[in-house]
Amino acid sequence: MNRRLGLCLLAAAFAAAALHTADAAAQTTFRMNVSIPQNSHYGVAVDAFAAEVEKRTAGRYKIRNFYASALGDEREATEAVQLGTLDMVMTSTGPIPNFVPEVAILDIPFLFRDTAHARATLDGPIGQEMLKKFEPKGFKALAWGENGFRHMTNSKRPVNAPADLSGLKMRTMQNPVHIQAYKGFGIIPTPMAISEVFTALQQGTVDGQENPISVIKGQKFDQVQKYLTLTGHVYSPAVVLMNKGTWEKIPAADRQAFMESVKVLVAANRKRIDDDERDGVAYLREKGMQVIADVDRTKYQEVLTPVFAEFAKKFGQANIDRIRNYK
Repeated sequence: MNRRLGLCLLAAAFAAAALHTADAAAQTTFRMNVSIPQNSHYGVAVDAFAAEVEKRTAGRYKIRNFYASALGDEREATEAVQLGTLDMVMTSTGPIPNFVPEVAILDIPFLFRDTAHARATLDGPIGQEMLKKFEPKGFKALAWGENGFRHMTNSKRPVNAPADLSGLKMRTMQNPVHIQAYKGFGIIPTPMAISEVFTALQQGTVDGQENPISVIKGQKFDQVQKYLTLTGHVYSPAVVLMNKGTWEKIPAADRQAFMESVKVLVAANRKRIDDDERDGVAYLREKGMQVIADVDRTKYQEVLTPVFAEFAKKFGQANIDRIRNYK
């Protein structure tokens, strides 16, 4: 009897080991890239997403996150997702018009009244229609995230009015709408990846840059920039992308788990943005930046009147007004 019991226990142990091996083999790991550090509004978002996916799928799926452009800058990582050599990316819309041109309309300066307007637009029919435009290009767009409203910094002089921007060499995203608008201000735009910006500012290759408070703080630009002007000139969305073929291989029930999990990502992303917007300007002041907070945005918009006319021809005034007037 004891020998038989021992054999049964041994068989059970082998069965359990085999089951554990099968479970381990069944786990699917996806790699996801973000362009900024882990302690950022992207980092906290993708980490929350990874934890939620693993929980909702009982460990069948694992998201392995890579930070600070470890798997390429935003354009490189987006292209890798399109090709299927990378599974996922959370990226700004900076490089996206190179893949999905219709998204460029979101980068028009002064398009959104405030954060609530931007979030409502992207969460509503306009934003959801736009997410579908990614599918013919090889992506599954899971959700909109955000970076916040962009502001100007530089190391040369305080920018108290649009004329003060003239002649400044400014880093911009690799985004044709931004570049066209900044030329309208008299800026000399210099497109480059975010991973290169700190060194370019430090070495004087460019005089300044423009980014939301969360990015200025997270990238420690206060160490290489003296002046900050709260222009709020562009709302900067982000988007969470997966390779379309990869998405289509996930069973329907697990796809639903991913869609529920991405809601957690968006909530974490927005909370960090809100926290940074509330506390970030004071933080940057403490770090020695001179902040110009009293900004007449109507003057900046007036300077861009000829550029807005070009955007109306390119995107259609009705399409612009649909976003601008959304409630």
